[in-house]
Amino acid sequence: MFFPLSSVALHVQPSELRNEDSITSTLKTLLVFTTLMITLPIGLYFSSKSYAFEGTLGMPNRDSNFYAAIVAVVAVHVVLAFFLYVTWNEVSRQWREGKQD
Repeated sequence: MFFPLSSVALHVQPSELRNEDSITSTLKTLLVFTTLMITLPIGLYFSSKSYAFEGTLGMPNRDSNFYAAIVAVVAVHVVLAFFLYVTWNEVSRQWREGKQD
């Protein structure tokens, strides 16, 4: 049997749409934070090493490597903490929406 697209779309349950939206939202969040986790620490390491520590403060190469690594580690922890915060709020929002059904 052939079903027109509109009649097939009408049989989709709202909970199924909400589940797909939840998965899409979760994957977008994961992709954004994965990108941040890779690019932010590396970018901050090299930029703080060359511009802040060696350029502005005039530190030797060995000291600037050490302090730039500290900046990169702090950046990783900030991204991780922000990821946990966003994920926690997203899960609690989804739980509240599921609770209301």
